[in-house]
Amino acid sequence: MEKQNLETRYNKWIVVLSVAIPLVVALLFGVNLRKLGYDVEPLSFLPPIYATINGITAILLVLAVIAVKNGNVKLHENLMKTAIGCSVAFLAMYVAYHMTSDSTKFGGEGIIKYVYYFILITHIVLSVVIIPLVLITYVRALAQVFDKHKKIAKITFPIWLYVAVTGVVVYLMIAPYYAQ
Repeated sequence: MEKQNLETRYNKWIVVLSVAIPLVVALLFGVNLRKLGYDVEPLSFLPPIYATINGITAILLVLAVIAVKNGNVKLHENLMKTAIGCSVAFLAMYVAYHMTSDSTKFGGEGIIKYVYYFILITHIVLSVVIIPLVLITYVRALAQVFDKHKKIAKITFPIWLYVAVTGVVVYLMIAPYYAQ
């Protein structure tokens, strides 16, 4: 009964955060402090840092799956909390960069342009989809409803891994076009 109450209690927060995070990011993405007259330096050093954080997140996710498959639940838990922390840090840096810098246009041509936009669009769409999945998966572990946790984790893991890896790929593809 208590486990169900914990899940139910967090369901409202999952819904709120799953809607609020993408909305706030979308709104802030459209706000450029420099264009609004604020004297802020572009945070142009952030993209390689947040791309690296995406890469670290991908590694943490794989290590966490290996840990739980080997029966090391505590290590799994710590790796997953760290992966969530990395994702939050990524998001904060991503928003800060876009609030202080002009958007970079992809300069590739031909087939690579279509590959880039396919990866970018699927990355963006799945980065919104992954928010409630991560939150639900985490709450089910917190509530110690491990059968339900494991069931949704099988969906959450590959999507989150895809988002983390494609974040790095998008950075590597657009990096040559960043203003120097």
